[in-house]
Amino acid sequence: MNSQPLQATTRLNNGVAVIVLTGDIDGSQEATLQAAYAEAARHGAGPMLLNFGGVGYINSTGIALIVGLLARARTERRQLLACDLSEHYREIFEITRLSDFMTTYADESAAVAGVDPV
Repeated sequence: MNSQPLQATTRLNNGVAVIVLTGDIDGSQEATLQAAYAEAARHGAGPMLLNFGGVGYINSTGIALIVGLLARARTERRQLLACDLSEHYREIFEITRLSDFMTTYADESAAVAGVDPV
């Protein structure tokens, strides 16, 4: 399988800091994810949304990196959300119980409408 390097861009959408992810998430992408999180955090203390619409593959180490972002957000008392997960990864989030701690939405507009920015 050819791995697609992860790209992460950040922007603000109605008070929600959005991290748009494109490519594959594996253990080699920690620096990219951490840098994107730090960039998104500069938008303030409001909620943060991981948009997985462009993600093709997440391995177990990639899931661990997402758990790390969730732990960081919880330490900072920041709400971390997810959207645009494929059916397969929605199931993975349920099996790993990530969805117990990170609300998932069908798409970005639903996520932004479903939160109250700080």
